[in-house]
Amino acid sequence: MFWSAAPAADSTPSPTTLKDAQQSATNAAGWVEENWSTWLSIGLRIMLILVIAFVLRSVVRRAITKLIERMNRTAQAVDGTALAGLLVNAERRRQRSAAIGSVLRSVASFLIMGTAALMILSTLQINLAPLLASAGVAGVAIGFGARNLVTDFLSGVFMILEDQYGVGDSIDAGVASGEVIEVGLRVTKLRGDNGEIWYVRNGEVKRIGNLSQGWATAGVDVQIRADEDLEEVRALITQVGVDMAKDEPWNERLWEPIEVLGLDAVYLDSMVVRVSARTMPGKALGVERELRWRIKKALDEAGIRIVGRPVDPDLQPEDASTTTVTVAPPSVLSNPDSPQAQAATPIPPPAAPPAAPPVQK
Repeated sequence: MFWSAAPAADSTPSPTTLKDAQQSATNAAGWVEENWSTWLSIGLRIMLILVIAFVLRSVVRRAITKLIERMNRTAQAVDGTALAGLLVNAERRRQRSAAIGSVLRSVASFLIMGTAALMILSTLQINLAPLLASAGVAGVAIGFGARNLVTDFLSGVFMILEDQYGVGDSIDAGVASGEVIEVGLRVTKLRGDNGEIWYVRNGEVKRIGNLSQGWATAGVDVQIRADEDLEEVRALITQVGVDMAKDEPWNERLWEPIEVLGLDAVYLDSMVVRVSARTMPGKALGVERELRWRIKKALDEAGIRIVGRPVDPDLQPEDASTTTVTVAPPSVLSNPDSPQAQAATPIPPPAAPPAAPPVQK
């Protein structure tokens, strides 16, 4: 009986345990009652920050997209007008607009969402000083480790924003030259004269010579005999320029009349006449070739002969027959008893043999 009654007594809950549970529940309910307003306030502030951040990000990105589209429409509005030749082509405008829009949208998203994240952490009463210090140290370390990548990226951004070159331009980047086929934020692709493709990092470009912006100059040198009539030569070349400016497609590539600048050099038996013309960007070589062709035909028909440049006498090799090799005599100040002086002394001729005595009979 004693054994069976003991478990029954133990199975009943003790007053102490019930009181502890009731006290814990009372404390938890009181803590929740005291802090629910704070939690609700923090949650509402976080939701408000997120909503404002997403709305602001969407508005800014849409505004950037509208701005880029308006830039493209403004450029397309002048197509077919006199200003069209001074503007970049459609592919260049498209890539430049896409790159600028991508950069601006990425920067705006990073700034807005980063600011929102810091505001949320501050709302949660998290100390941001250690986090900002750690982020600063990590940023410095990443900057040193990826400085080439950062340099390439920043250089590409400024190249695109400043419109230094674009697709279709012929440029000389120092490390390579050719026609631009693609412009990126890190690498620029060039196609060389032989068809090769150059991948040039934007951070390595220290100088850029753009041959396709504004206008180009075609220059031709015409070398004729010194006894030709200069006025006749000027009239012939001027007429060639007038006729060339009327023909297709040279009437579009020549932006100004061909001009005879005058004598560029005068030699004993020849003289050089300088001819210049302002052309469409990137078309100077073709204009020079056509201009030489037409000038040569016009001079041949007029009986004016084109001669070659005379050979510079300073560059002619010396005649081997007139070249003599001389040896400097020993100095009078040298020691005559030295081995060098004795070696330079002429060898005396051998003495004549003594005469034979007369034969007595």
